[in-house]
Amino acid sequence: MTTTAGFDIAKDFHWLAVADDRGRPLLSRRVDNDPAAIDQAIGELHTIEADHGPVTIGLDILGGIAALLTAMLLAAGFRVVHVPGLAVNRARRATRGGENKSDPRDAKVIAEQVMLREDLRTVELPEEATVELRLLVGHRTTLVKEATARTARLRDLLTGIHPGLEKAVDATNKSGLILLGHYVTPAEIRRAGVTRIADYLRKRGVRTAIAQSLADAAHASAQAQHAVVPGERRTARLIRELADELLAGKTRLSTLETEIGQLVADHPDGALIRSLPGMGATLTAEFIASVGDIRRFAGGDALAAASGLSPVLSQSGKVRYSRSATGGDKALKRVFYQAAFCSIQRDPTSRAFYDRKRAEGKRHHQALIALARRKVNVLYAILRDRRPFEARPTLRLVA
Repeated sequence: MTTTAGFDIAKDFHWLAVADDRGRPLLSRRVDNDPAAIDQAIGELHTIEADHGPVTIGLDILGGIAALLTAMLLAAGFRVVHVPGLAVNRARRATRGGENKSDPRDAKVIAEQVMLREDLRTVELPEEATVELRLLVGHRTTLVKEATARTARLRDLLTGIHPGLEKAVDATNKSGLILLGHYVTPAEIRRAGVTRIADYLRKRGVRTAIAQSLADAAHASAQAQHAVVPGERRTARLIRELADELLAGKTRLSTLETEIGQLVADHPDGALIRSLPGMGATLTAEFIASVGDIRRFAGGDALAAASGLSPVLSQSGKVRYSRSATGGDKALKRVFYQAAFCSIQRDPTSRAFYDRKRAEGKRHHQALIALARRKVNVLYAILRDRRPFEARPTLRLVA
């Protein structure tokens, strides 16, 4: 006999449902997201295991709010599998009254999916280095998104009071942010003059040629605008604050990328992954954070499917065709797409593959997707055989 269980994950508490091998409910109750409550639930699962056979547990969320529960279940010796939230939603909606959603119902559906499906991926505790990379990569993504939002806000504010300066200054560059951290309005730029502005920039590390060019451009824009916009002083203060925040963010991002690079260098798979053309330190870190242990996947095709890079068959009646996948891990797909984009600029083999696909009539995006799909197989082979790309000529990209 076997038993299946499902945890519907939430922030404050989870819902546990357990069913026997015929789908009959054995347990359904709330489990608070704290060690004592989880430990009590584990004891109940061990009791059920003794009476009804081994328990396989399904979770609809991995990491984050499910991290403590996952670690304790695996430490207790249970087999844990991942049941994607989309699968739970679709399975529930296919039942009578499926639009009615509740935690107990979703937990029951998860347990049923564990009982019915054999293709669910087993969850294992990741290595410490992988967890650290996952955390740093996630934090880097947050910093980049925040910087993008702040830059857009700064540009919008600057366009409102001094559009000429917005066109003359690149708010994504450190030199432009140093300028905007002090000089914003046309009046204050005119008062300062070109020489003082250039000196200000040079004292803060901006190269002389860039400082002079930026000062000239800022002064020219200020000379072209003598009108004063209502709210100019307050807007300028906000722009300076945003510029200072963006400069601090750049410093933090640089430090973070150094940490990520060191972790990648120390990771047992880091050098192997980086040997593939196009895979820099950041993309390598994102790949490790998303994939973890490559042995989770049966082959390159399975990894490509998880990345959303495998064509999807659509067939209905006499109509049969392949289309691009819309599912898969978007972060993992971006890693391979970016690696493909970077490699066509530096790697002759990748460039030749890309040019061949373009010659076949594929658009730029299609050719990059084809190259990304090929890189999936190559990278899987590198990790499977534990040999870097340069040391394996037979792994070169072929059509």
